[in-house]
Amino acid sequence: MYAVIQTGGKQERVAAGQQLRVELVDSPEGSEVELSAVLVVDGERVLATPAELAGAVVSARVIGEELGPKIRGFTYHPKTNYRRRWGHRQHYTTVEITGIDLPAAR
Repeated sequence: MYAVIQTGGKQERVAAGQQLRVELVDSPEGSEVELSAVLVVDGERVLATPAELAGAVVSARVIGEELGPKIRGFTYHPKTNYRRRWGHRQHYTTVEITGIDLPAAR
């Protein structure tokens, strides 16, 4: 069984026991978080509509936080002596998927 979750404006395919790096989640290390499911595939069933996913929950445990790679940029305007260097490092949270709970069968 697997699910497609949405977090941080991105979608990821996950299964129970998988570790995943998502955008920063405001939860302390070791806490449980619930992620919204967009699609759940359970062998013969596929749950995709909002009515079917109303009771589906993907739970995860926060393992820790880390920083992504350094991104360096440079911008300039020609003929005006304008130059600017900038950098960015994205914050990520590592989570472990602990379970995918489905709604009761109808």
